[in-house]
Amino acid sequence: MQKRKKDKYFEEILEGNKHKIYRICNIYAIPPIEPQDLFQEVVYQIWKSLDSFKSNSSIDTWVYKISLNVCLRSKMKLDKNYSKTYRFESIYFTPIEKEIDTSVQEKLKYLKECISTLNGTDTSLIVLYLDDLSYKEIEVITGLTENHIAVKMKRIRKKLFECITPKIN
Repeated sequence: MQKRKKDKYFEEILEGNKHKIYRICNIYAIPPIEPQDLFQEVVYQIWKSLDSFKSNSSIDTWVYKISLNVCLRSKMKLDKNYSKTYRFESIYFTPIEKEIDTSVQEKLKYLKECISTLNGTDTSLIVLYLDDLSYKEIEVITGLTENHIAVKMKRIRKKLFECITPKIN
């Protein structure tokens, strides 16, 4: 691919998918700094792999797959070295954008806590589901069958409901 065309194509892909990528990174990392680092790693991997994109699926599906793989690899690496790693979770930067209702913010915090208790596959499925992907699209990304995804999603929703209900009430 010609360099100029590749640059423009990459910019279009990034512009169309940056919010999705960041949401996935935000699930697998602790805000505010780690998701940004993970986002950069995902963007780098997309750039590096762009020439190998074969158009067997949509570009969005391909981006989701790369994002999930990078985030899962990072999480496994972090979990492996967890005993050697110190996290500064008490440091939190609040971006000065728009004011978010505190009750909504609290519910999102509880949801993220509950999602973090799920195993890797379940976390990937719920992230894709929350991004409004169809089971067919999730099938292409994960390699699981639509039936299997439907069964797992029912179980995941039940787990999340059981986890979040006591926190909200």
